[in-house]
Amino acid sequence: MNIDIAMKEAMAISGAVGVALVDYDSGMSLGTSGGGDWLNLEVAAAGNTEVVRSKLRVMQTLGLSDTIEDILITLHRQYHLIRLMSGMKSRGSLFLYLVLERESSNLALARHHLKRIESELQI
Repeated sequence: MNIDIAMKEAMAISGAVGVALVDYDSGMSLGTSGGGDWLNLEVAAAGNTEVVRSKLRVMQTLGLSDTIEDILITLHRQYHLIRLMSGMKSRGSLFLYLVLERESSNLALARHHLKRIESELQI
């Protein structure tokens, strides 16, 4: 699937508020959907780039030979899910960023759907 379809499918996840495909080398979004006045996805993408970079630095410092599957940030009313892309070399610096309304979402199902989107996404 292409980026536009992936963004639409991510927004179909129950409770989805916004989604972005982000390059953490540059901090730029390759695609976004949703968001709004209180959720500027471009700003959020850039900010979450720092979260990913920081966690990768810590893992390197600790000598962990593992990869990040996803990072979950839990707020009182929202889940912010960062799923690092794996697989092809060209996808190595990309992540999917999904914001969910906590009351209307199922975190386990959202993670499952995001994993499927990641596996089918063609860059």
